[in-house]
Amino acid sequence: MSKIKIHLKRAGIGLLVLLIALGAGGGYYFKSYLPNIVARKSFPQIDGEIQLEGLDAPVSIYRDSMGIPHIYASTAHDLFFAQGYVHAQDRFWQMDTWRHIGSGTLSEMFGKGQVKTDTFLRTLGWRRTAEAEYAQLDPASKAILDSYAAGVNAYLKDRSAEALSLEYAILGLLSPDYKIEPWTPVHSLTWGKAMAWDLRGNMGEEIERAELLKVMPPEQAAKFFPDYPADHPVIVNKIGEGQSNVEGQASSLSPIIQLSTFDFQPAQERLALLDPWLGRVGDGIGSNSWAVSGKLTASGMPLLANDPHLGIQMPSIWYQAHLECKPVSDDCPFNVAGFTFAGVPGVIIGHNDRIAWGFTNLGPDVMDLYIERVNPENPNQYEVNGKWVDFEVRTETVNVVGGEPVEITIKSTRHGPVISEVYGPLKNEGDPKDKEFVPFKERAGIELPEQYVIALKWTALSPSTPFQAIWGFNRAQNWEDFREAARGFHVPAQNLLYADVDGNIGYQAPGDIPIRANGDGSLPVPGWTDDYEWTGFIPFEELPYTFNPVEGYIVTANNQASPRDYPYLITNNWDYGYRAARIVEMIENAPGKIDIPYIQSMQGDAMDLGAKALLPVWKEIDYKAETPVQQAVLDMMLNWDYQCTADSQSAAVYQWFWWNLLQNTLNDELPERTQKMGGRSGGSPDFEIMRRLIQTPNDPFWDDKNSAEVVETRDDIYIASLAETAEQIEKEYGKDTAKWPRWGELHTATFRNGTLGESGIGLIENLFNRGPFETGGGKSIVNATGWDVGVGFQVDWLPSMRMIVDLGNLNNSITVHTTGQSGHAYHPHYIDMAPLWANVQYYPMLWDEASITSDAEGHLVLKPK
Repeated sequence: MSKIKIHLKRAGIGLLVLLIALGAGGGYYFKSYLPNIVARKSFPQIDGEIQLEGLDAPVSIYRDSMGIPHIYASTAHDLFFAQGYVHAQDRFWQMDTWRHIGSGTLSEMFGKGQVKTDTFLRTLGWRRTAEAEYAQLDPASKAILDSYAAGVNAYLKDRSAEALSLEYAILGLLSPDYKIEPWTPVHSLTWGKAMAWDLRGNMGEEIERAELLKVMPPEQAAKFFPDYPADHPVIVNKIGEGQSNVEGQASSLSPIIQLSTFDFQPAQERLALLDPWLGRVGDGIGSNSWAVSGKLTASGMPLLANDPHLGIQMPSIWYQAHLECKPVSDDCPFNVAGFTFAGVPGVIIGHNDRIAWGFTNLGPDVMDLYIERVNPENPNQYEVNGKWVDFEVRTETVNVVGGEPVEITIKSTRHGPVISEVYGPLKNEGDPKDKEFVPFKERAGIELPEQYVIALKWTALSPSTPFQAIWGFNRAQNWEDFREAARGFHVPAQNLLYADVDGNIGYQAPGDIPIRANGDGSLPVPGWTDDYEWTGFIPFEELPYTFNPVEGYIVTANNQASPRDYPYLITNNWDYGYRAARIVEMIENAPGKIDIPYIQSMQGDAMDLGAKALLPVWKEIDYKAETPVQQAVLDMMLNWDYQCTADSQSAAVYQWFWWNLLQNTLNDELPERTQKMGGRSGGSPDFEIMRRLIQTPNDPFWDDKNSAEVVETRDDIYIASLAETAEQIEKEYGKDTAKWPRWGELHTATFRNGTLGESGIGLIENLFNRGPFETGGGKSIVNATGWDVGVGFQVDWLPSMRMIVDLGNLNNSITVHTTGQSGHAYHPHYIDMAPLWANVQYYPMLWDEASITSDAEGHLVLKPK
């Protein structure tokens, strides 16, 4: 249970005791008073006029039938002022929570249960970095942020907390001393750091590799990190214009230093502190995007599709908006629509009047762990090339609502912040009350310096904001403008997909991607010499890009971006390309010219290529079912079309079998604590590991280490997994196959408020959480609704929105995101999109003013006071 759950549950129990003492009034408070009276206080005004200080001229805001604001302003200042105002109208609780995450001040909002999380966030120093970013911005960029902040604060002015969002009514009972502060430009910039963390590099994989090297030799551990498959597509085969893209880099697992007993598992536990706030990072989290040129489409013009995959949450991470200068001019150059982050000005993904763009995560390796040798005679020094130098040390105060401030000390080396001292069990000094604590130096037993710390080097900790590039995309009129803006997209590096109204399609990989003197970033390295330093970054001109490839399409799905003979290392941790392969297959085998309905079917495709590879093995196995249930399970799988649709019983049976097959094959090879945490999760690495293992039926990995008397083969594990699946389904659902579940019944999406919706108190959670919704899809499937083997079939990450842009007629574009525009529980637009999303349905992405005004459910005019 996360710390926020513990904290809120404690406070909530006291609240419930009070309500019980009040008798039936407690039920009325939660079931009637809060939903019907308090919640409505925060619903925004969407009609009429409001006078505000700080505007240059009137601003017109139309809300269409989905609650999406279309903002028309005569100056850039007013445009972003109004965007800030509208964001605050609909999503201020989300914005407030996000800024406390970015600043490491969650304890100011939720109390002492968040001190450890704040300590970790302060150690990373996101807010300090954001402050440095703001100081170095050009005047135009500062003006955008300043105008946006002014609009947010105009909405906050003279409003009570309850008038901002229902959550504050509950927070007032749990943290009565909490005060809402004005919004600042730095609050917007810190969200860039939070997203960089959410889309971070391979630090988790470094830890995983180190853990595996504790229990097996490097050549065996390497099987868990196969090379990118030769039969799956890369994004760019040859860098440049008009090149072919039809067509990996090997990972080294030889330890730089002796890591065979180094205990990195506590690091993973500490990293998980941010999961309740930013979502868990898994091996399947990514995104899909593809652009198809006019030579393949029914309209003769490009279509661009995008669906970013992020952790499930309530409300949606996205807020859709349309920003238009009236008129568009050099001083006010914006006419752009798409998806925004509440808390950040501009449009992150979308289109303007000339171009469209989408993102998927490039996933470069931009994080390295350095083991620093500490002076045994002076703990305030560490070694650099044979000399002792002082740590950089700073102290910060974590303010705690309803409690005493906590002072923390943060150390940094030349590489970055020292994170080992906030890793809990990695410490050598523990809580005296913890009787099970064992100093790390006694557990490690490795060939390391007598005294050491671990520092993190990460590109996101150097001042640079992706939002300047975003604002450049918002203004760009052609491919050259787009690429120029992409130069400023330093971190988190994304696959940038492009299409325009002139018929062009393109792709650019941006970002600060390090060049290392030695090593490949796959394991922690010694920090006391220069042997493993970063010597620079891959030059922008040499990063992968393509423009109008001869195939007439570009597909990005977190698969390998670079040509197979690319001279630089971007990462060894690509997604293994199952989604990309399926998307390419559907484009190349389209029944005719591609149109929007066909793109819709592609985004909803549920073909499981892992199953397609693994199930034919049964043809090679001499097996007779021992029970009718076993035979039914086998028949369902072998007569299945491999589509994981919500209505498919066969899909449910297969995924149950896949769970057992994966665990029975690989879990006994893993470190004990990894096994206890659920083992392998079933993502694209596991698809590829198993696809290769089935080719060698007698591989030692098939042997169950828990059965010392027998050496199992592939066929034995298949049969055992089938028997286990049949036994489990029969126990749960009986022998009658008509009563067995459909995949959608197991694979449901429940949207939970990331704070109060995780409180552990049903009355509070029911106010904010919505679901379950049945879904299709799965891991490494185009309809990428994630779940974890060893944990549960429920959706834990998903396509956070789906967008299809028609460059021949922008008004034909369609889209959907997960929950709704509103962040206000019980508002009509709080959960109205979820049924559409679950069924891969869409609504119009309105563009021209006539369509917008005719569809409007509200027209608000903001006027200068």
